[in-house]
Amino acid sequence: MSLDGKIARPDGSFDWLMPYPPQDFGIDAFHAEIDAVVMGRDTYEIEHGMEEWPHDKPVFVVSSRPLEAAPPLVEARSAGLPAVADELERRSYRTIGVEGGGQLIRGLIAIGRLDVLEMAIIPLVLGDGIPLFPPGTPELPLRMVKCEPKDGGALHVVYKKAE
Repeated sequence: MSLDGKIARPDGSFDWLMPYPPQDFGIDAFHAEIDAVVMGRDTYEIEHGMEEWPHDKPVFVVSSRPLEAAPPLVEARSAGLPAVADELERRSYRTIGVEGGGQLIRGLIAIGRLDVLEMAIIPLVLGDGIPLFPPGTPELPLRMVKCEPKDGGALHVVYKKAE
């Protein structure tokens, strides 16, 4: 996210992230540790449009619309987040990676299902854009477990839910 908490420009573009490849922030290790991924529809559409589908784990897309030509291991879920979280737990997925925008993050915080927040903080103030934490996001006390400086002045930070 940008220094002022934005994940995209107002039009949804994220060109400003290109100088900061996700591999520099441990995305490969992150993907190796998770059992499945939950993402919002907009994130799915962006990733589905990439040259190569970036996931080799089950992916659950929270969307009310069906997915056309979905990659292998990708399923849509139109039920609310509590039902999706319960289903993943019943299916023995223990470590779930979340990729998506503020609405998904806000919903997971609201149901008490966000335990770790890992992100890159990019040294750029966008001023306007799509926030990681939209209005109405519930309070979530966190404790920092990692803060690592990266090239270009970025930070890789990891927070865990405070006990």
